[in-house]
Amino acid sequence: MDLSVNDQWHAQPAQYSLQKLNVDETGLSTAEAERRLAVDGANQLVERRPDGPLKRFLRQFHNLLIYVLLVAALLTLALGEWLDSLVIFAVTLINALIGFIQEGRAQQAMRAIRRMLSLESRVRRDGIAQRLPAAQLVCGDLVLVEAGDRVPADLRLLHSRDLRIDEAALTGESLATQKQAEPVAPDASLGDRRCMAYSGTLVVAGTGCGVVVATAGNTELGKISHMLGSVISLQTPLLSDMARFARHLTLIILILALATFAFGVLLRDYSPGEMLMAAVGLAVAAIPEGLPAVLTIILALGMRRMATRKAIIRHLPAVESLGAVSVICSDKTGTLTRNEMTVQQVFTSAHHYRIEGVGYAPFGVVRRDGESQDPPQDADDLRELARAGLLANNASLDKQEDIWRISGDPTEAALLTLAGKLGLQSETELLNLPRVDMIPFNAERRCTASLHHDHGAHAMIYLLGAPERLLQVCNRQWRNGGDEPLDLRHWHAALEQGAAEGLRMLGLALRVIPGTKHELSYADTEGDFILLGLVGMLDPPREEVVRAIAECQSAGITVKMITGDHAGTASAIAERLGLSSAAALTGAELDRMSDAELDARLQQTCVFARTSPAHKLRLVQRLQAGGARVAMTGDGVNDAPALKRADIGVAMGIRGTEAAKEAAQMVLADDNFATLTHAIEEGRTVYDNLRKSLLFILPTNAGEALVLLSAIAMGVTLPITPLQILWVNMITAVTLALALAFEPAEADLMCRPPRDPGAPLLSHQLRWRVLFIALLMTGVCLGLFLYAQQLGWSLEASRTLAVNGLVAGEIGYLFSSRRLLAPAHFSLRDNPMVWSMVLLLIGLQLAFSYWPALQQLFGTTDLPWHAWAGCALVATLVCGLVELEKYGLRQQHP
Repeated sequence: MDLSVNDQWHAQPAQYSLQKLNVDETGLSTAEAERRLAVDGANQLVERRPDGPLKRFLRQFHNLLIYVLLVAALLTLALGEWLDSLVIFAVTLINALIGFIQEGRAQQAMRAIRRMLSLESRVRRDGIAQRLPAAQLVCGDLVLVEAGDRVPADLRLLHSRDLRIDEAALTGESLATQKQAEPVAPDASLGDRRCMAYSGTLVVAGTGCGVVVATAGNTELGKISHMLGSVISLQTPLLSDMARFARHLTLIILILALATFAFGVLLRDYSPGEMLMAAVGLAVAAIPEGLPAVLTIILALGMRRMATRKAIIRHLPAVESLGAVSVICSDKTGTLTRNEMTVQQVFTSAHHYRIEGVGYAPFGVVRRDGESQDPPQDADDLRELARAGLLANNASLDKQEDIWRISGDPTEAALLTLAGKLGLQSETELLNLPRVDMIPFNAERRCTASLHHDHGAHAMIYLLGAPERLLQVCNRQWRNGGDEPLDLRHWHAALEQGAAEGLRMLGLALRVIPGTKHELSYADTEGDFILLGLVGMLDPPREEVVRAIAECQSAGITVKMITGDHAGTASAIAERLGLSSAAALTGAELDRMSDAELDARLQQTCVFARTSPAHKLRLVQRLQAGGARVAMTGDGVNDAPALKRADIGVAMGIRGTEAAKEAAQMVLADDNFATLTHAIEEGRTVYDNLRKSLLFILPTNAGEALVLLSAIAMGVTLPITPLQILWVNMITAVTLALALAFEPAEADLMCRPPRDPGAPLLSHQLRWRVLFIALLMTGVCLGLFLYAQQLGWSLEASRTLAVNGLVAGEIGYLFSSRRLLAPAHFSLRDNPMVWSMVLLLIGLQLAFSYWPALQQLFGTTDLPWHAWAGCALVATLVCGLVELEKYGLRQQHP
């Protein structure tokens, strides 16, 4: 069909849609539908082919540090050092395998959206209603929907009867939307287009008929799928830092290797072949071979710790990304709130009640006029109102595995919960006042009515609906078991108070008719009612979220609410959560803003209402453009593009759609925003421990490189061979450096501001420490070697002493590394891995020195006992000197 993508179906009369699509009320003919299907294609989203296993595996090697390792392995192999090459190749292969396994199913989000399309739909063709696969729908088909159906395509509604559709997954609106056939304003947001039914949404009540105006990728759901496919996921802060670190390290290694080669050939008259071997040895010494493995293990440990706290990480680098978060953009419904409508306040003619308790559980304290009673003994007005809400109700409430669940409209279920809090039971009340007839909710009259009989000669009509409607049909109000003239001023004041607090207000009324009555008509709802009162409902915030947001703010993290709900409701929830009191910004206002204007408003605005998926994506992008590291939480399909674009996408595990979960890097298993705060703490701990491990590994490598440079400059025999260097690098990395991965969070971790994304992995202070420790390690290794040579020891014994002295120095440095600036930590209780790894390393070094097989492999020999006393002295000396250095830094920067 030649349809303009700019057709605003929601702004045009229903008849326009039929004329534009060349169809009448009998529907398309079968032949015409088949012709259109052949032209437009099936009503299903196209699935992009994911990368194959081979490409995913090869992609794991696309890292500069890995390239350097591979080049070093090839050069050592060319020089005949096959064992060195084998070790380096093994490290890179293990790292690639771990990354390949952890990558998982990164492209499943669009598949999850495809599954939201209904399998079958009821269509009118050739004047006959028939069931067809949703994939066969074409533009112009007349689709019939009723409660329980999933809308199969985008429909322009032609007519409806009490039709309500749950569009939360698409728009974020917490309540089902009442639909109509009349057009709306051209600039109406997605959630306000009441004459449209969108693909993938769920019909919760009523019936309707609409003409298909968009299928497959042209639907709003399809646009989200396309948007999701085109969104580019940003590199995590850790990978950015490591890429920058690898570039700098590669440059330093190349400069040192070239300088060494030139120095030896030009100034020391070494042959080019000899100096090439020396340069390669220098590169092997400088490259931290164990770093990729340690990095992966640290992230995996962080992933495991987060999983025990209900935060499931889907992509390994995301573990550390949480530690860099500076802004959290959160969906409201089901994330910050419970997604459970709850009666918060009740206004009667005599009293004002506040109802406590959360969710649909029928338990909670009732406070009347500020006093606490449970429930008030003389609250007849409240009981009568609650009884009306229970009787004029089609929802049901039951308990399943300690969880109260509803069936039906959430608003009506909230009234059942109110009745339960007052001790009223549906079975008892319906037995005393059996229902005779009922009029479902009517959009035009904005109310529902229920007819009941007592066991005398009285009929009672209970009316539930919009307060404005009830104030028109009521002429009296309930008071002290009787009635009195209606006080409009009192009720308007109550409505203003409820609106100011963001409550959704409903009214309940009663009409008593003498005699029996068996049928209910609209004429019976037109007047002579007694107003029982007004109820104010709200999807309440989670209690733990308030504390979590306060903790985020103390950690320097800004929280912003982005929701599809109305601005008033969003602002009321934001106030309860402790967010900024600045006015909410709506999606329509966002559309009128330039990027510069929006960037300026982002600084003071924390609440964004009536937003579409495109709005959410734009907000995330603008925050990132301003330098923020953004975490995005959400549970609906409408959140998926922003979840994918964010630095860390966080989906809800219980209420979240599959599309949201597959687009996110992390899933909260308990749907608890507070869990995100714990995950951020874990992320910061992972980053701290990573820096500690890096700060531990680098000085050793630098020290080894300086030992080789010093030996070449002095013209002496190398104190340590390249193969021995590999032994030290790998063994200490997987023992001592790994022990630092188990360090608990430092006390002030969540009082620090988020780290600057542009800041280097190692600060100036820490880079100085790398140099200081490297010089210290160089002095230890070279000094012990030269001292042993002076004593007349063999070359093998001198090198064995030098290697063990170097390892002893690392053991002493380990205890200082447990705290970046605080004093050294020797406790066993908070991290028993430290002492366990120290003992393991001592055992390995004894085998390195005394086991004949390793002696032959590494060129070592037995050492006298007093040599070990010297190594212990080295460990103590290194630890003491590092502590003096840290003390000096603390004095400079208290």
